[in-house]
Amino acid sequence: MPKDGKPDEPRNARGASGRGSSASSGRDGSAASGRGGSRPAGKGGAGKGPAAKGGRTRPTANVVSPQRPWGLIAAAIAVVVFAGAVLTYAVLQVRESEANEAGDPGDIAGVQTYEYAAGQEHVTSVVDYAESPPVGGPHEPAPGWADCTGTVYDVDIRHENAVHSLEHGAVWITYDPEVLSEDDVSTLADLVDGENGRMMSPYVGLDAPISIQSWNHQLKVDSVDDERLEQFADLLTLNGDYYPEVGASCQNPDFIASPRLAAEDAAPTAEGGAAETEAAAG
Repeated sequence: MPKDGKPDEPRNARGASGRGSSASSGRDGSAASGRGGSRPAGKGGAGKGPAAKGGRTRPTANVVSPQRPWGLIAAAIAVVVFAGAVLTYAVLQVRESEANEAGDPGDIAGVQTYEYAAGQEHVTSVVDYAESPPVGGPHEPAPGWADCTGTVYDVDIRHENAVHSLEHGAVWITYDPEVLSEDDVSTLADLVDGENGRMMSPYVGLDAPISIQSWNHQLKVDSVDDERLEQFADLLTLNGDYYPEVGASCQNPDFIASPRLAAEDAAPTAEGGAAETEAAAG
């Protein structure tokens, strides 16, 4: 027994007490430590960890290519085509209206009118025409007309063949090749090229820069820019009121292939004038 009178604690009791206290302290510390440390760990793990970033995936978007509006495109094309047709019709109507404004060849200033009757004589000889270029009278027999389907000749064609074309309703534009420039000739050709019922050729010895004629009508001008040229051509090309053989053909491919030339003729052997109306078939 110790000197203070208190009995000594058993050794194993002290050890147990120390261990118990230590264990209790350890549990409390572990628990506290666990509680205190689990919250930050939980927050960090739930909000910022790699698992959180990879946990949600964005759904794959379906890429759809835009479709061409073929219906609208087709409709637009149809509108353009229709507008072009309307414009073309309007232009033709204006041209016809401008031609009809003259009404009569005599309404075009400067037009000379003649009186060659239908049924002129057919001849194979050279004709001494009263007018130059001629506007009617005896002429080459069938099929001897010059092609007049919008034909531009670069040679002085035989006049007897040209007059036969006038009888079929053609308008014939002639020019002095010594006076007109290449550009002037090209401008004249625009009135003829591709226009059925028209033809054009140089005319050696012409007494004016340009002369345009149909059956019984003629106009001479100084410039290719004279608007009366187009008025004359529009009014009298294949105009059934002003030529004898309505409906006769202007087509003659053989003449295009091998045109007869005025230079082939020697001295004239037949006379033709406004009073000459000898009948002939065709």
